[in-house]
Amino acid sequence: MWNVLFLTLPTQPSAVRLRMWRALKSLGCGALRDGAYVLPVAHAALFDPLVSEVRSHGGQASVLELSTSDEAQRAEVLALFDRAEAYSQWRAEAQSLAAALPALEETEARRRWRSTSEALQNLRRIDYYPGAAAEQAQAELDMLRQALDTRFSRGEPVAQAPHGIPRLDPRKFQGKRWATRARPWVDRLACAWLIRRFIDPEARFVWLADPAGATPAPRGALGFDYDGARFTHVGSRVSFEVLAASFGLDADPRLQRIARAVHFLDIGGIPVPEAAGLEAVLSGLREVHADDDQLNGAAATVFDALYAAPGQPT
Repeated sequence: MWNVLFLTLPTQPSAVRLRMWRALKSLGCGALRDGAYVLPVAHAALFDPLVSEVRSHGGQASVLELSTSDEAQRAEVLALFDRAEAYSQWRAEAQSLAAALPALEETEARRRWRSTSEALQNLRRIDYYPGAAAEQAQAELDMLRQALDTRFSRGEPVAQAPHGIPRLDPRKFQGKRWATRARPWVDRLACAWLIRRFIDPEARFVWLADPAGATPAPRGALGFDYDGARFTHVGSRVSFEVLAASFGLDADPRLQRIARAVHFLDIGGIPVPEAAGLEAVLSGLREVHADDDQLNGAAATVFDALYAAPGQPT
């Protein structure tokens, strides 16, 4: 349920119109049309001071309840509160700070980190329907804070992340069988590439029709990206991100870039430019290759190219 503020603003003084525009923007209202602004009913009291000010200057302001008749209409209203683009802009600022961090003095670095943190807090304040993008942004802010502390506070104890992903020695994971669900899609294909490229070059893959049921993983195989697997989703991280963190690969900027695309395509979150192209290419490969080993090999070439793309962080 939502409340709608209907406004007819006075022509004078013009400052009232500017204040109303700024206030509506700061509240994160959804705009049904010009002069009609929406907030979730739980936050409708935020309209009260706007109503009072408009009326005090001779304008008209009314707040009415809004309900939808079907799921399609509800989806249209919810879309008014989509913050994906705002999170994408915030991420660009956070990445700019991360890239500049090695060259910054501590005072300037911490000032910029506080500004970045406050920007995310302000965004989350008006994110009335938070989802994967909010979780992902918070995780990136936490990683940025860790990078800041590592740069300027060496020896400072680093709190273990809530998910508690243990660090593993790749030397103990050589020549293994790795099992996952058959007909792999983005996260599983990315995991298989990461395993063979950075963890276990001699890895052999087993594709299971029903790993949690009729076709469990063979004894001794290392499972990934299915319920009960050793490596699977943890908190807001997809399996690719968990594998990278487990083997100390998550600091690689090129892998971070791939991880963001995989995360978005697998569970949503903050959009990234590479995601649409990666999805299209992998979709085509699934149509071309009925055999999962062949599909995996073809997909690995795509991830190799994405990792090596010129002009990307080194």
